[in-house]
Amino acid sequence: MTQETQQTLVNEEVEVKVENQEAQAAPVAETTAPVVETEKKRKSNASVAVDKFDWDAFEKESYYDADLASIEESYNATLSKVIENEVVDGTVVAMNKREVIVNIGYKSEGVVSISEFRYNPDLKVGDVVEVFVENAEDKKGQLIISHKKARSLRSWERVNEAFDKNEIVKGYIKCRTKGGMIVDVFGFEAFLPGSQIDVKPIRDYEVFVNKTMDFKIVKINHEFRNVVVSHKALIEAELEAQRSDIMGKLEKGQILEGTVKNITTYGVFIDLGGVDGLIHITDLSWGRINHPEEIVKLDEKIKVVILDFDETKKRIALGLKQLNPHPWDTLDENYKVGDKVKGKVVVIADYGAFVEIQPGVEGLIHVSEMSWSLHLRSAQDFLKIGDEVEACILTLDRDEKKMSLGIKQLKPDPWATISEKYPINSKHTATVRNFTNFGVFVELEEGVEGLVHISDLSWNKKIKHPAEFTSIGEPIEVVVLEVDGENRRLSLGHKQLEDNPWDAYETVYTVGSVHSATISSVSDKGATVALSEDVEGFCSLRNLVKEDGTTAAAGETIDFKVLEFNKVKKSIVLSHSKLFEEAKKEEAKEKNAEVESTQKAVKKLKANLVKSTLGDISELAALKSEMEKSEEQSK
Repeated sequence: MTQETQQTLVNEEVEVKVENQEAQAAPVAETTAPVVETEKKRKSNASVAVDKFDWDAFEKESYYDADLASIEESYNATLSKVIENEVVDGTVVAMNKREVIVNIGYKSEGVVSISEFRYNPDLKVGDVVEVFVENAEDKKGQLIISHKKARSLRSWERVNEAFDKNEIVKGYIKCRTKGGMIVDVFGFEAFLPGSQIDVKPIRDYEVFVNKTMDFKIVKINHEFRNVVVSHKALIEAELEAQRSDIMGKLEKGQILEGTVKNITTYGVFIDLGGVDGLIHITDLSWGRINHPEEIVKLDEKIKVVILDFDETKKRIALGLKQLNPHPWDTLDENYKVGDKVKGKVVVIADYGAFVEIQPGVEGLIHVSEMSWSLHLRSAQDFLKIGDEVEACILTLDRDEKKMSLGIKQLKPDPWATISEKYPINSKHTATVRNFTNFGVFVELEEGVEGLVHISDLSWNKKIKHPAEFTSIGEPIEVVVLEVDGENRRLSLGHKQLEDNPWDAYETVYTVGSVHSATISSVSDKGATVALSEDVEGFCSLRNLVKEDGTTAAAGETIDFKVLEFNKVKKSIVLSHSKLFEEAKKEEAKEKNAEVESTQKAVKKLKANLVKSTLGDISELAALKSEMEKSEEQSK
């Protein structure tokens, strides 16, 4: 072999090695500038190695054969021994927006997707990271590694170690879930409750997604491999020191500036710089408000006054309205009882309405002061929230900060001229408003009501309850019977619109008169008998017995005799049995009279017999015969 041939072989061998190195470094050269520089240096070194090659020694065949093993040994000594499916440490040598190049000391670097380092936005060249060797050399001669798998293999160990040592760990918030967030800690998915994100209420959870934060592992369930972390726990200790410092400096009446932290239906929580205070809804404004949002907004900075505080419970009561003078102190000094004022209805209750004269100054219009009507109604029948009303001041107590108002006083009192407008015996149309067991309350006009007693509803019908006669809301004709203006009472009647028919009935249904009538109903006490369409009478059960011994039933039409007539009580007592019982008595009376007359004649004859002689025997025989006939007739 000539020197030229040897030179050619060496050059080819060197070029092949360089090409192999270029092939292995090709992916790196494509992805990052630092790798390109590294390859340039390698090519330069290869060129220098060729130039310094000892060609004289190479001509000796023993040079190549003898030193090949040592050369390979020296080369392999510069490389790490890589075992597949194990976790090793590597150094970040280059990175871009898509990939991270990691050198683990092997003959080629590994490429890892940058998405596997999302939890660590501060990653930079030179950082040491752990990777899992999946394949030392694939078909293309490339080293295949994974950072995600390496973290996953060691994550449970590291989580437990950090929990035992009470260490602060970094976590990457991956996404939102029900009740909180999912956090990547050492490659393990842990749960971050919404209440443990911050000491302040969280209004938008999405702003925390894709953020890396410090956490404390607060709970581990080994059975289900569940981990709970907290960020709030890290800042509570610091806040506790701030709270103690702030609570020690608080004084009642002190004015502080705070930030609206949370708004609820019952009040507003204010952050005073590490400690929270509550402004109750009643201490936000002197006027009435429906919700605290009408006064303050979230994150708004406001000044508040300390009303009270409890160092033990660490509770602070704050006030906002107390920064302004009480509205009653600014109320017009000229206001007095009898004056008219204007305001807006802010609260409605069954018993009345509260009217706001000016913010923080309210007066009560009781329902009884809304109308002259005595008919009990609800305040909602007269007013509604938001109504602008004019009212009259009835009472005013500036010390107690109370005011009562009335709106009926703006109209004249109808009872002032009641006698003139509703004289006795005058007729009117009224409206039925209410029932009682003893009568009907009717309204003649607003504020003027009267009572129609149940006995004054009808001349003839016996009414047990007014509902049998009329209905609420129905019109009814009435006549004024009595006026009591002082006590605001009217006595009214309905039946008085017609003449009293009992004056005529008195001449028709005289005692002893007999009338054909129909039995309407029968009860335990007796029967109601319809003498005519408008007149009824009463018959006891004893007087319902007929001549044949049976008792008359409802629906039968028979003769009745009037036993009693009372125009005042409007009652007629009847009897059917009296009709045949009295006839029998009369017949018996007549028979008794005949017997008495016969007995008297017999006595007279007996007296004459004493004076008679034997010659009168024939006359005695005739008298005896006559007496026997009389006895037979009487029997």
